[in-house]
Amino acid sequence: MGDIDAATTQLGELILQLDAVSRVRFEQTFNAVRENFAGNGGMFRRLFGGGNADLYLVPDEETGEVDILESGVEIRAKPPGKEPRVISQLSGGEKTMTAVALLMSIFKSKPSPFCVLDEVDAALDEANVDRFAGVLRDFLSSTQFIVVTHSKKTMAAADTLYGVTMEESGVSKRVSVRFEAAVATGARPARKVA
Repeated sequence: MGDIDAATTQLGELILQLDAVSRVRFEQTFNAVRENFAGNGGMFRRLFGGGNADLYLVPDEETGEVDILESGVEIRAKPPGKEPRVISQLSGGEKTMTAVALLMSIFKSKPSPFCVLDEVDAALDEANVDRFAGVLRDFLSSTQFIVVTHSKKTMAAADTLYGVTMEESGVSKRVSVRFEAAVATGARPARKVA
């Protein structure tokens, strides 16, 4: 039983150490993301052209206390000209822009080399698509984006397009277009059909 007791004690100590380190790291990361999201030069204001937003840790319903490792995270947003709301009360486009602002705030805190965004811009109007594309451009030095979209404005902001076309009924072809070659030569974009 001595070995089992020693292992149990050692495991308990390890759990306490991991818990302490996790609390410190989560708090540091949460504060950095919160500043990038809601600060004066934060991603929310940039994408909305103003307004205010914040991230909150949700207190426990029974105790009313916030436990960093157990609490949920709530987003409150106030787009320009609107009342503050939780994210579930925003319109589809506002939810999208808020989510993109949060994602980019996370990337600003800890860049990711690769990101896939699938139809993220579907609920956005043209002005918001321009802001969305502008924010993505700012991260191109650290992150490569693959954006699945049907938006012509989003496609126009891309360096390269990959798609599928159906020139004949029932016959699909893959298509890729590289825009940087066209810009350099002043010619029409090179189109490769595979």
